[in-house]
Amino acid sequence: MAEVRIDCMYETCPIPLLKALKQLEKMNIGDILILETDHSCAVTNIIEWAKKQQYNVDYTELNEGEWEIYIEKVK
Repeated sequence: MAEVRIDCMYETCPIPLLKALKQLEKMNIGDILILETDHSCAVTNIIEWAKKQQYNVDYTELNEGEWEIYIEKVK
């Protein structure tokens, strides 16, 4: 199981979601994508999308206005 981190700081929707999609295509089942963002809309959109796709997803707020989103590739 590998962890892949992408920096999406200062990028607005839909760029973080598009970067996540592109990266997940390259990853193996069981790998974890960690997406860093400072855009609250991206947090909402990516979590909603990941749940619809049946990925395991979670997030944490590191600092005020900065989040990490964790997506486990399950398929």
